[in-house]
Amino acid sequence: MPNRFVAHVDAPLVQQVLERPRAAKLPGSSRVPLTAPLPGLAQAHPLLDDVTAMVRNGEGTALPCWLEEAQASEMAAFARGLTADLDAVLAALREPWSNGQTEGQINRLKMLKRQMYGAAGIDLLLARLQHSA
Repeated sequence: MPNRFVAHVDAPLVQQVLERPRAAKLPGSSRVPLTAPLPGLAQAHPLLDDVTAMVRNGEGTALPCWLEEAQASEMAAFARGLTADLDAVLAALREPWSNGQTEGQINRLKMLKRQMYGAAGIDLLLARLQHSA
């Protein structure tokens, strides 16, 4: 039998509640309607807050303890993914560098390539790439 509460949870509302800074959240009693029918969400919410703070502040010292807690929650699959490449995750938290610019350019080039696929030859693709830069 499907859970009748899950069908009525508004995904954008859940995202909005989870992304709000802790200081701006409503008192605990007002969260009851959202978390009462979803105990997994209630359990994962503090874990989500903790990992968000670690990423925003670049602090990876608490990550091993967080991973242990997350393994026993609804976030176990996410924790397994982080554990699989733990060295890279710790380096990303520790180092100030970002490859965001590179990823953005790659994304732009792939989008142009998909738009041009089958439309014309390499000459038109090169002209389009030069025009978009």
